[in-house]
Amino acid sequence: MKSKYYFKFEELKIYQKAILFGEEVNNQISSFPKEETYRLSSQFIRAADSIALNIAEGSASSDAQFNRYLQLAWDSAHECVVCSTKAKLRKFITQEQDEKNREMITEISKMITAYKNHLKKRMNTKK
Repeated sequence: MKSKYYFKFEELKIYQKAILFGEEVNNQISSFPKEETYRLSSQFIRAADSIALNIAEGSASSDAQFNRYLQLAWDSAHECVVCSTKAKLRKFITQEQDEKNREMITEISKMITAYKNHLKKRMNTKK
């Protein structure tokens, strides 16, 4: 059910995809061994959630500030590649799950890069 209260950043496709990726990671880490709770599980979900959090946080800022937050989101997305790889190597997730993670991260990263480029062009036209 949609809320009657919404925020502009919730309309961004990049944000919506980042939210879905965070939920995908959350589902995956629920099956990780208990001893991973404060190790890889924690790092993976924090990095995954950080993507959407940075997009939301930066969205109401100036273009330059938003660009900085998008860079942080991009960095977190790439951190998720390492977490997914580690999870696969440790046999916490399957090759298929890792591949799905990589597909989602690639799409989100490309969208972030495109949006950063859009903001840079917009900033250059304002000068």
